Amino acid sequence: MRTEFTAEDLPGRAFYRMLTAVVVPRPIAWVASVSAQGRDNLAPHSFFTVSCADPPIVQFTSVGRKDTLRNVEETGEFTVNLAPEPLMEQVNATSAALERGSSEFDAAGLDREPSAVVKAPRVAASPAALECRLHSTVLLGDSTVVFGRVVHVAVDASVLDGGHPQVERLRPLSRLGRDEWGTLGRVVPLDRP
Repeated sequence: MRTEFTAEDLPGRAFYRMLTAVVVPRPIAWVASVSAQGRDNLAPHSFFTVSCADPPIVQFTSVGRKDTLRNVEETGEFTVNLAPEPLMEQVNATSAALERGSSEFDAAGLDREPSAVVKAPRVAASPAALECRLHSTVLLGDSTVVFGRVVHVAVDASVLDGGHPQVERLRPLSRLGRDEWGTLGRVVPLDRP
């Protein structure tokens, strides 16, 4: 027997909490951006995926108008850094609401690394980063979906096997429901039919 819910049954953020508990695991886009004034920002976004293969485009969603979205709109660039398990505390720390212009890199004690193509920095300790240029945005209710064309990929040699990133070495984090986080767990190889 199932329990049935509608948006009317769960008012306010309760339906949102139901969605984020069912749509799991959600990969984390750890997005670094820079304002037009040159101040950097780093924030995790758990509505994130690949949108297009050719051209290579990724997307993340900003729920509300946060500094990340403002910076990307101002400069047209950002990086998506892989959020690895060893940096879980730092990833979580960068979700704190800081005053505009304060750097989450500094607040979380994270080193920056210059990007190869875009102005936004990369997280030096992250094993992989996607450098992106803004493709477009779509406003959906209280959220904005940001599409970024991937113009450069940087992967730490320690996570590569024959030039291919190994997920067991990347150790990606994911978001689950409530304040729950997911780690990699068991990996099952299965050939496509």
